[in-house]
Amino acid sequence: MSKEIPYKIYLEEQEMPKEWYNVRADMKKKPAPLINPGTRQSMSVQDLEPVFCKELCEQELNNDDAFIEIPAEIREFYKMYRPSPLVRAYCLEKALGTPAHIYYKFEGNNTSGSHKLNSAIAQAYYAKKQGLKGVTTETGAGQWGTALSMACSYFDLDCQVYMVKCSYEQKPFRREVMRTYGAKVTPSPSMETEIGRKMNADFPGTTGSLGCAISEAVEAATKQEGYRYVLGSVLNQVLLHQSVIGLETKTALDKYGIKPDMIIGCAGGGSNLGGLISPFVGEKLRGEADYQIIAVEPASCPSLTRGSYVYDFCDTGRVCPLAKMYTLGSSFIPSANHAGGLRYHGMSPVISELYDQGLIEARSVEQTAVFEAAQKFARVEGILPAPESSHAIRVAIDEALKCKETGEAKTIVFGLTGTGYFDMYAYGAYNDGTMSDYIPTDEEIAASLAMVPQA
Repeated sequence: MSKEIPYKIYLEEQEMPKEWYNVRADMKKKPAPLINPGTRQSMSVQDLEPVFCKELCEQELNNDDAFIEIPAEIREFYKMYRPSPLVRAYCLEKALGTPAHIYYKFEGNNTSGSHKLNSAIAQAYYAKKQGLKGVTTETGAGQWGTALSMACSYFDLDCQVYMVKCSYEQKPFRREVMRTYGAKVTPSPSMETEIGRKMNADFPGTTGSLGCAISEAVEAATKQEGYRYVLGSVLNQVLLHQSVIGLETKTALDKYGIKPDMIIGCAGGGSNLGGLISPFVGEKLRGEADYQIIAVEPASCPSLTRGSYVYDFCDTGRVCPLAKMYTLGSSFIPSANHAGGLRYHGMSPVISELYDQGLIEARSVEQTAVFEAAQKFARVEGILPAPESSHAIRVAIDEALKCKETGEAKTIVFGLTGTGYFDMYAYGAYNDGTMSDYIPTDEEIAASLAMVPQA
């Protein structure tokens, strides 16, 4: 007989993962290697070291080890907010009148307000271990920059954040949290870097993009002795660190004999999605179980559903390695009216390869529908969700309503990546009826893809 399912499933401290799970080890067809844009050769650890921390370079290129030990110092930090709860959304189920069972893994129970802290503390730890002075990074909506500023404060590292200009202006409170933790926050494109000055000259009045902010952060890191660049999404190393989400989720489900039918996550660069789904995809790859896995992206930046699977630059300034991924082209700049942080032109090489193999599916949703779902969720579940998370909520609700029509009692699990308390500008636009949906035209995407390098 199965146990009675509580509202919140909490794991004990000793049940927290001691190792990260590397899904690449179970992939027969691995993600394509990073390519040096100058030599067109595969990148080695030595090639990556001038930009990234040494141990992170090794993790980035490690396709063989299924499990990598989480250092004790990182586990100690994790204990401040992990294990995070897996919540049964009983109130949402009742409001929808659905026979579906809905669960969400809540990653917003820390000051940064999101899952980003899982990787931020790991990357700050390796920077400190290497004896660096500090790190540079970019941030879109601000979750990653906030998390990294907290992690750097913990390890007494300097933190320099290039924040996409539209978010810098729309989310002053997120910016001030970063500054409270000691970070220097600069709107991107700025006039502090060569790339920033060029972007401002070429696109006067631009509101910026994540790709542009990445370029500025990389330039800043390479021009300062004792600094390295760190990234909050896309890279293999980040998905590795975020696997704690999926590992805890699976342990909690197994504890009560629950097998999900579908797993849903929002998708921008792929960090949350990759972390949530990794152990479940691993079971699919090993032939042990099957799940329907859905990546949900914004219709305004639809890299999976409308992009091309090709080698492209990871940044707008074209200083980073080439990665094979689903991309809209590194010159693509999403609409400034998009309220969430899922504004990256490409998708993680791991997620891209899994999607290309048909192991996961993808859907794009418009932001007014996303905020409708966010409002419904907030009113019945008592948490104001981040706009990014609300993309997953939208599809979870849609799937639960399908169950209402068919009478199927499917089990749905989605990732609630964080809270939306710093996103009130966007909530205000939705409540005032001024929020609009922007979907790029085929011509706009084609023009950006035409600039993708021939690799």
